[in-house]
Amino acid sequence: MKSFAIPEFYRSPLISAIKSKRKQQDPLKKDFKPTYLDLGSLKIYLARHFGFCYGVENAIEIAFRTVSENPGRRIYLLSEMIHNPQVNADLRKNGVQFIMNTLGEMHTNWDELHAEDIVIIPAFGTTLETEAKLRSIGIDPIQYNTTCPFVEKVWNRSAQIGKKGYTIIIHGKPNHEETRATFSHSSENTLSVVVKNLEEARLLEKYITGTADLNFFLRRI
Repeated sequence: MKSFAIPEFYRSPLISAIKSKRKQQDPLKKDFKPTYLDLGSLKIYLARHFGFCYGVENAIEIAFRTVSENPGRRIYLLSEMIHNPQVNADLRKNGVQFIMNTLGEMHTNWDELHAEDIVIIPAFGTTLETEAKLRSIGIDPIQYNTTCPFVEKVWNRSAQIGKKGYTIIIHGKPNHEETRATFSHSSENTLSVVVKNLEEARLLEKYITGTADLNFFLRRI
């Protein structure tokens, strides 16, 4: 798997060694047992999957490279790069400004942006509506796009399923960036609905199985 050039202070020699060893032992990541560290009087169990994933390291690399390659230009992040306060704080220290927070509340008005500005799309991706807004300003949303490849894989799969006439059911936090982005891409091709918990999934099940009508479902969602 590709390795990324992220700042060294985000890496721990011990953690890197553990992840490297596990990669050698389990290259396909099918063994979910934790890593056991016996340090004598201290014994540690580490979750099989921890630390920055592929998509996060990819996003961090692109973001910091963008900063270093564009001195003097205004650089914005659409929202948080990832939900890691240290990474977001470090980007701010490097002059990156945030357009909105994780809930979509604006920190920077759209009319403050100009075509020569750089806008980085975070690892969560963004909605088609936001992409269109950036294009209307003259900013290419693709040029500095750090959307996780595995998020895009979900979008592509939903498009394939939607074109066959299926409805897409998305399970996630309704206000989260990734959920909003996934719904936007999915609903372009087919009817889509977001369920946020088991209760809502059960309400949807009643409608799907015909034990409740559409009005019953819509009144509760």
